[in-house]
Amino acid sequence: MTHGSAKDDLFAQFAAVGKALGHPKRLELLDLLAQGPRSVEDLARTTGLQTSTCSAHLQTLRESGLLTSRREHKRVFYALSGTDVAALWDQLRRVAEEHRPHTELARRAYLGPEDTVALDTDELIARLERGDVVLVDVRPESEYVAGHVEGAIHIPLDELGERIADLPTDREVVAYCRGRYCVLARDAVRLLTARGVTARRATDGVLEWRIADGPNLTS
Repeated sequence: MTHGSAKDDLFAQFAAVGKALGHPKRLELLDLLAQGPRSVEDLARTTGLQTSTCSAHLQTLRESGLLTSRREHKRVFYALSGTDVAALWDQLRRVAEEHRPHTELARRAYLGPEDTVALDTDELIARLERGDVVLVDVRPESEYVAGHVEGAIHIPLDELGERIADLPTDREVVAYCRGRYCVLARDAVRLLTARGVTARRATDGVLEWRIADGPNLTS
């Protein structure tokens, strides 16, 4: 093999990863899998994809080395190959934020107005250690089971309105979800505030905490 062809082969390996990332739904799947392992059926339901289409996207990501898979009876579960894959997804978003102006417009359109108060991770950790906040995980059940902050109360967003009475009244409520680009915690704080509950949202979420020194995650 010549030096030039060897170099071409090397860059082709890099390109395979880039090609796998070149579809919005595959990125959404990476975002969901940063929460923890999920079945094909669960991922298809969450993303609104047909099961066959979702499976094809997942296989592309697996063939590129970004995912692993395992079978349990008739169900196939996928997971990120490592924390570095979550970090890659996070860095891709940061590059888009910095160099693609439309990213900010799209972010605002999706997340809505900046009408909720955020609590950064350092302050959240300090307050959890003091015990003066109650942390609420508002993600769906499958994501909570896959991994959550130890000690967090789990109330999915679609149940929150009916379960406000389950929340302690002597501490501020902090809601968290998938990460900085997840709308669930924002919607939770809007709902709680409208009901007279003092609440803030965590600036970060499970994605960021998996790749940094955030609250301890457990499954």
